[in-house]
Amino acid sequence: MLRISVSLAAVLALLPTAIAQSDVWGQCGGQEWLGPTTCVSGSVCTFQNSFYSQCLPNAATGGATTTTATTVASLPTGTSTAKTNTVAKTLGGKLYFGSATDNPELTDTAYVATLSDNTLFGQITPGNSMKWDATEPSQGTFTFAAGDVIAALAKNNGQLLRGHNCVWYNQLASWVTAGNFNATALTSILQTHCSTVVSHYAGQVYSWDVVNEPFNDDGTVRAFVFSNALGLAYVTTALVAARAADPKAKLYINDYNIDSAGAKATAMINLVTSLKAAGTPIDGVGIQGHLIVGEVPSKAALVANYEAFTALGVEIAITELDIRMTLPETPALLAQQQTDYQTVISACKAVAGCVGVTIWDYTDKYSWIPGVFSGQGAALPWDDNLVRKPAYDGIIAGFTN
Repeated sequence: MLRISVSLAAVLALLPTAIAQSDVWGQCGGQEWLGPTTCVSGSVCTFQNSFYSQCLPNAATGGATTTTATTVASLPTGTSTAKTNTVAKTLGGKLYFGSATDNPELTDTAYVATLSDNTLFGQITPGNSMKWDATEPSQGTFTFAAGDVIAALAKNNGQLLRGHNCVWYNQLASWVTAGNFNATALTSILQTHCSTVVSHYAGQVYSWDVVNEPFNDDGTVRAFVFSNALGLAYVTTALVAARAADPKAKLYINDYNIDSAGAKATAMINLVTSLKAAGTPIDGVGIQGHLIVGEVPSKAALVANYEAFTALGVEIAITELDIRMTLPETPALLAQQQTDYQTVISACKAVAGCVGVTIWDYTDKYSWIPGVFSGQGAALPWDDNLVRKPAYDGIIAGFTN
């Protein structure tokens, strides 16, 4: 990704506009680009990504003849003036529409202004600041400063707060994984951690992702330090500790790739069934919803799976929704993404026990997708410039139609 620095952009702004065309292989467009937007004869300005269009030889572009850059300005944007959280509650019958966020983003004042609008977002999830490595980096030493910032933000904005998370195979503090603890010690460590973190936020959190991602995609138990020593008993230990620490918070198990029927969804259903039978506190299942444009299950498949969970006597929530595409963005991909968001939202609306939807941050500017899935991104309803995309209209339609 290439971006022009502020100082260079200022210099370019002073150059005569008649400097005309970029040479072959030169830049010819993109966000913040103030240079030429046409190319010398024999080459065509070709969109690469939101920040970079390049003059490519005609043969390399399949003989295209256009010499204008495809920029973000030429892509469709969202047109609805309805507000997502307001519509989710008043027309969708849901408790909230929310967004994840992370502490480094809170220095971006324009970003925070949108995030703080509780007609858009009625719920906030901290992306990282309540995880184990952030809250107990060394044994018995708890730090809540970063998480407290997110909690205060939600409180000040009148937004619900989701705790994320008590125990996960990833982002564990190294002292846990490298400690060679036996089963008895690990049980005590888990009890202490969940109890301390949940009690710190008692009365502030609507729901907790107590256990995050316990299964592999084939439905087997994910192997890590706690499951290796305790089996799925670690799930019970965490839930019991969380309930004692905050009796009013909803307790969830959260996972991805459980949107529609399959081995992983079946494993989650079986786990919840066994927990309920044993009297273990469990209130909800979090369906993350990290999906792909054009590959989203049908509304019927989603509804059937959502209802399979709620039939167990628990609520569900879509907890980390984003729908990624292979870049570059095109009008066709954005239109499909709009349809896909509408499908997911309308499925949640159709199931009374689906209490809300949270997108995994609201803007592509801070999405995790490009850093993990090479060549993919543009997964969220707001673009890098905090402009609403057609996906936003899909969300509104999902709650209203």
